[in-house]
Amino acid sequence: MAGQSNTGHETYYVPDSSKLAVSASIGMTTIVYGAASVINDSSYRAGEDTNSGFILYAGLFWLAATLFVWFSTTIRENRAGMNSAQLKQSYVIGMQWFIFSEVMFFGAFFGALFYIRNLSAPWLAGEGAGTMNTLLWPGFEYSWPLLTTPQDAIGGVQAQAAAGHLANNGAFVGAEHSLSFPGFANIAHWLPLYNTVILLASSFTCHIAHMGIKQNDRKKFNLWLFITVALGCIFLYLQYMEYHEALFEYGIKLNSGVYGTTFFMLTGFHGFHVAMGTFMLLVQWLRSKTKGHFSAEDQFGFEASSWYWHFVDVVWVFLFLFVYIM
Repeated sequence: MAGQSNTGHETYYVPDSSKLAVSASIGMTTIVYGAASVINDSSYRAGEDTNSGFILYAGLFWLAATLFVWFSTTIRENRAGMNSAQLKQSYVIGMQWFIFSEVMFFGAFFGALFYIRNLSAPWLAGEGAGTMNTLLWPGFEYSWPLLTTPQDAIGGVQAQAAAGHLANNGAFVGAEHSLSFPGFANIAHWLPLYNTVILLASSFTCHIAHMGIKQNDRKKFNLWLFITVALGCIFLYLQYMEYHEALFEYGIKLNSGVYGTTFFMLTGFHGFHVAMGTFMLLVQWLRSKTKGHFSAEDQFGFEASSWYWHFVDVVWVFLFLFVYIM
């Protein structure tokens, strides 16, 4: 480790070069490859023994181990007083750019949902100036949620093959039922509503915890942060229950046409981010509870995690509106 200083200027701590960034990139690349392989295998190699799951979990373990070492090093340096105000500001800017990249990530999925619902799917049904409906999918009518796929409309995959249609590869059977708003008569059994209430409440409890540490009230901070983590775990459990309902009761799968695909891609990635955010907040709670970390003047580790948590809460509001309501 090395430090650089000039007369009249703040000391700026410059760490030695590290291979941790390269290691993290290897882990993330492995995760992406493994996840893509799992999805492809489930669609085209169902029932076969593949190593895609092992690749995915190996990538997750590699990335988790790398981040543990990286963050541990950063925490030790900060606790040792090596981080200057300039360096801490760079952490703030870095987290802001990370959240911005996540905004773009989800923006791409919401953009895909908009394109499907307002352009491509209506075109397949013959809307606009296109002729796709009469050429490929005669009889297909568009409505959202799309429970009858174009393939269903012409009689299924066998009818498609008999007609010589080669527009897609595989069977795409529409779901039996959607998870959209069921009406006020059945709202008490609608899991997305409970998840919405839980996430909005968790954003509020996270803010109370933030106020607690700003007031140097560690007891208040630990209590409300623990409640926030508990609410995150409850959300994940309810989402598991929702997925079980979707798969085994409603027939919603990744290959259930564009409705199943967009539903699982949007809610699945959001659920992954909630799991990450819950874990991040749990780590901050353990740091405070067992190590006495954070004070009114120095609590960026928690602040960064809380920003991320509020971000996933906002994303869920848009998901709730555009996936379940509208």
